[in-house]
Amino acid sequence: MSKILVIEDEDLIRDNIVELLEAEDFEVFNAENGKIGVQLAFEHQPDLILCDVMMPELDGYGVLTALQKNPTTATIPFIFLTAKADLVDLRKAMQQGADDYITKPCTATELLKSIVIRLEKHATLKARYSKELKLAESKLNQLIYQDSTTNLPNRLSLLEYFQEIRHQFSSLSVNDENWQQNGMIPILCLGVDRFSRINDILGYEGGDLLLKAVAERLRNSLPSGNIITHLNGDQFAVLLKPILEKKQIQIVIEGLKKAISDPFVLTNREVLITLSAGIALYPQDGQDIQQLLRGAKQAMNEVKLQGGNHYSFYTHTSENELSERIDLEVALRYALERDEFQLYYQPQVSLKTGNIVGAEALLRWKHPQKGMISPMKFIPIAEENGLIEPIGEWVLHQACQDSKGWRSQGLGNLRVAVNLSGRQFQKPNLRQKLVQILLSTGCEPDYLELELTESLLIRDAELSIQQLQSLKALGLTIAIDDFGTGYSSLNYLQKFPFDVLKIDQCFVRNLHTNKINAAITKSLILMAHLLNLKVIAEGVETYPELEILNEFECDEIQGYLFSRPLNLEDFQALVKSGS
Repeated sequence: MSKILVIEDEDLIRDNIVELLEAEDFEVFNAENGKIGVQLAFEHQPDLILCDVMMPELDGYGVLTALQKNPTTATIPFIFLTAKADLVDLRKAMQQGADDYITKPCTATELLKSIVIRLEKHATLKARYSKELKLAESKLNQLIYQDSTTNLPNRLSLLEYFQEIRHQFSSLSVNDENWQQNGMIPILCLGVDRFSRINDILGYEGGDLLLKAVAERLRNSLPSGNIITHLNGDQFAVLLKPILEKKQIQIVIEGLKKAISDPFVLTNREVLITLSAGIALYPQDGQDIQQLLRGAKQAMNEVKLQGGNHYSFYTHTSENELSERIDLEVALRYALERDEFQLYYQPQVSLKTGNIVGAEALLRWKHPQKGMISPMKFIPIAEENGLIEPIGEWVLHQACQDSKGWRSQGLGNLRVAVNLSGRQFQKPNLRQKLVQILLSTGCEPDYLELELTESLLIRDAELSIQQLQSLKALGLTIAIDDFGTGYSSLNYLQKFPFDVLKIDQCFVRNLHTNKINAAITKSLILMAHLLNLKVIAEGVETYPELEILNEFECDEIQGYLFSRPLNLEDFQALVKSGS
């Protein structure tokens, strides 16, 4: 039943209209002046208002203005019912927002027809508005709960899904001891391995297309009842329904890996990808979804560090390691300015003369609380966060300064070997930096040797050759480090302007008992000599190893058999002793 408010100051007219409308099954309210009419409109929210123009207290125009100022009454259909039939009055009423203007006297049919038309029109507009509102609400929910790139549910949706599945788990565990003891809800964090390379090759649009295609395959291959969401970038989360055995997780992961194993065709080229997965379990690894996601992501990152294309379960030990890593990252940022780094030197010895001819500079970090921290721990962190650049520059400066000092003290023409990181080598201003360091320390280029790994150089062979040639032009010595552990292509040795080849200790170890290592080492030495390269064997620890290297005519050795790495004072003392 529609509600109609009648505002009319003449009692007889008002009563007649009320009687007419009630006879037509309308619910009617009435007011004898505009002020009361406005109050009733706010109170009852009628579906339509009939209002006289000329009234005491507040006229019809004032009523309409007051109603339009309030959002709850602004859209109520409003019909003026007045004896003022002038065209100016009609125009004024319509300009002010009235829906219709009926002059008195009018017939009952005329009045009812106008009312029905306005109510129907308002109902139509209301229905359309309601539809648009629902559509807008749906779009808003889509924006809030769905990822725009992959069309998968997002992190916020995952929170709600987790609450639902946890409720299922609680129901299963109430009266079942097996579920209480062995039940779990797995959370999987999936990452596309080396996704940044795909962005580099295909651009960000191509990367988004790949993510969308990956999302579609993963969703289609996931068993029903399980949820996949897109977290960010190349990372997805999978929420599995409650299970009793971990082998069910493995089955799901194998299915997901199989789904993305076939090539993806993007921008007319094939792309092959692999996934890394980390797994956390509710309730063993955490009670809330954020804690579980953090654990799963941590496990996934560890898989990526090991090369990817595998999965791993979160362990609390790894969380302790992560906490320690975060502490080290913070401390590492201040280590340089607090003068906590030191250079140690491992002697390099000529097998022809038995004399020390140089040393490899090795970075050490003496933490004020933790003591000496292994380079194996802090160098990867420095590489990852970019601190290796200022640290590497400090190492170069300090090594050149110490090398100059050795000659000033009459310790001989000892060269110093410094490892260059990938970030340092790829810097366009590396040559300029080296010139500045050599000039500021007074170190002659002949006594500085730069060591680079073959894996670093082959990332962009042509660019590496240009960079090496510019460094060689300064008079520096270039060594290829850890040769034999990577691609070991003879082609690289011919193309790159090397002076020294360093044989990795994995080939030197147990030369006297390992025939394969002996054959490889001998071949490397012969090959290097044919290319006019000097050979240094690393990690020499036993006399039998030394004897075989001497037999193979290796040029120099370094290792614990002769000396461990020494601080500057001890190294200088060793050289002075003439041992």
